[in-house]
Amino acid sequence: MSQKIVQYLNEAHATETALTRVLQSQIAMTPRGSYRNALEDHLAETNDHADRVRRRLKELGAGSNPLQVVVGAAETAIGQALALTKTPIDLLRGSGGAEKVLKNAKDTAATEALEIATYTAIERLAKDLGDDKTAQLAASIRADEERMLARVLREIPTLTAGVLDGNAYTLSETGAGEAVQAAAKATKRAARQTRKVPGVAKAEGQVKGAVASEDDLAIDRYGQLTADEIVRRLPELSQIDLAKVDVYERRHDNRSTVLDRVSALRGDEPWPGYDELTAAEVTSALSEATDERVESVRAYESAHKDRTTVLNAVERRLAPA
Repeated sequence: MSQKIVQYLNEAHATETALTRVLQSQIAMTPRGSYRNALEDHLAETNDHADRVRRRLKELGAGSNPLQVVVGAAETAIGQALALTKTPIDLLRGSGGAEKVLKNAKDTAATEALEIATYTAIERLAKDLGDDKTAQLAASIRADEERMLARVLREIPTLTAGVLDGNAYTLSETGAGEAVQAAAKATKRAARQTRKVPGVAKAEGQVKGAVASEDDLAIDRYGQLTADEIVRRLPELSQIDLAKVDVYERRHDNRSTVLDRVSALRGDEPWPGYDELTAAEVTSALSEATDERVESVRAYESAHKDRTTVLNAVERRLAPA
């Protein structure tokens, strides 16, 4: 199957994923009514589009290269996490008045036109290469985008009239407060999912450490503590927080006592995302883990959080039948 189809589908998937964040932000700025209904309907469609394109990419064998899978997953997850982190700020910035809603509607119309062009190209390419399934998918999604574009264009005269009337909307009218809460929850979920990609947790810690202030570190009053006091706290930290301390310490006091202990504690988690799990979640996962994995949990847990609940579960799991 042509790699060009895979390339275009990947671009379409990235657009759909980004558009979900944009729509969430626009919905939060838009007063209840027909235009907000259109945005909410299209958000559901956009999520469906992204899912359908992702499934087709999988069917075409996209990402069969393991390295591409890891890098692609990391970039997608990190990008989503950053977009979601930014969303609450965007929602509360500015007046949220009629002129902003109109501008958003014009941006939406432009985005819809771009998507229509994208899926038109995919449909034609797929037909020329004899890939009927991809052609049908592209045609179906293109039809949704055309309906949305027509719907937005019908709303623009009314939205323009709102600008002339000088309408301004409060948070309660637009529902931005609810959207901020939803975005904050989604941020945590996205960040947690990101860290399940091997190597991402360490990379995230290093990036954050490079720009971190003392208040960003997981150890309170870090700058007021002695090296020995910091060393005693280090085993409690996740790999992300250890990486942050490592980079921060090198930028500031550069104490070998702290850096040597950080180096000794840094390493691979028993599985990606382990540091994000509660003791109960780890205990549950142990029931289906191999003996080798359970042993790695015992070693890692003993050197780090040293949670009695987890270690007891490990001993029960390894006890002779």
